[in-house]
Amino acid sequence: MIPPNRTDHLIVGGGIIGLTVARELLTATRGDIVVLEKEDELGRHASGRNSGVLHAGIYYAPDTMKARSCLAGNRLMRAYCKERGIAVRETGKVIVARSEAEQPVLDELHRRATANSARVEFVDACQLEEIEPVARSAGGRALYSRDTAVVDPKAVLAALRADLESTGRVRILTSCTFLKLAAPSMAATNLGNIAFGRLVNAAGAHCDRVARHFGLARGLRLIPFKGTYRKLRQAASFPVRGNIYPVPDIRNPFLGVHFTRSSSGDLYLGPTAIPVFGRENYTVFSGIDAEAPGILAADAMLFFANPAFRSVALAEPRKYFPSFFYRDAATLVRWFEPSLFEKAAKVGIRPQLVDWRTKQLIMDFRVEAVDGTVHVLNPISPAFTSSMDLARTIIRDHFS
Repeated sequence: MIPPNRTDHLIVGGGIIGLTVARELLTATRGDIVVLEKEDELGRHASGRNSGVLHAGIYYAPDTMKARSCLAGNRLMRAYCKERGIAVRETGKVIVARSEAEQPVLDELHRRATANSARVEFVDACQLEEIEPVARSAGGRALYSRDTAVVDPKAVLAALRADLESTGRVRILTSCTFLKLAAPSMAATNLGNIAFGRLVNAAGAHCDRVARHFGLARGLRLIPFKGTYRKLRQAASFPVRGNIYPVPDIRNPFLGVHFTRSSSGDLYLGPTAIPVFGRENYTVFSGIDAEAPGILAADAMLFFANPAFRSVALAEPRKYFPSFFYRDAATLVRWFEPSLFEKAAKVGIRPQLVDWRTKQLIMDFRVEAVDGTVHVLNPISPAFTSSMDLARTIIRDHFS
């Protein structure tokens, strides 16, 4: 596909953030929109590989972008899916304690959720059994989220693409990679140069690379984490109705291995959060490039400088072995049979940004603007859930 010589609005990245920003631009501005996607189809990376869980504002510290956008994004996404005939599995979620020592963290999650206007409540052992018959929670209490739901991410991406292209104002160019700035308002791509009026960087795992061409993200480093899954075998059954999550380590942005019933009814276990050596390092060797030594060196520095990262780096790689993976899962339920589950084809990468001055993992989304360009940085979970509300905020704050 031959790109245009010029566009009013150029969006780098055809994932969920790029598409929802394009959708908001259609109603907020005039002019044409071009979306660049480096892959030959949408959903090859985080936007199409995530679990499809629509989170409900439980985990995030109040007054953060995640807290402000998550629940609103959940509601907008559910409404959109219902309008477009996309299945929404509205079974809620329980968060269980693996030991009595985790009960105070449940209290903190309840405090955060309440501050974020999420519908949550404590349930006792009998109520927990009614919601999720096989779940267990040490200490006799669990947290129940009514508004957690599950959708098919690729179905959402396909519907958004169809909606955008039907307007005649949006062109989505696949196999088109942003390379650099050819001039102050001109993007160089592998298919040719494109002059632009405004630009939005929604490049996901490559957002920091794009931002550096505009003088931003100098103090940030990207550390990729691999999420692997297990899946209930085709002919097997296991009594999980919706979602069973553990109490997380709230020092880190990972939620731990959990049970999720997908929108199609399949039952998944995962994901892990294993440090890896490439932004697209989905298998043992694929996605490892010249950046790998730098990532390895950064991992080593974080291991010594950041105790919370060190705990992840020590615990998560062991989950490549099924026995360690299943040990985590077994702590969430009253009985568990590993032979019912098998390795799933689904693998994801979390593109986690680190503030290299403090050696701290960045916990929130970060949106920065310069010279008519907007950059969506650290688009990690719950970015899929938050996307529609986050897109509205970006357009309101930077295009009005």
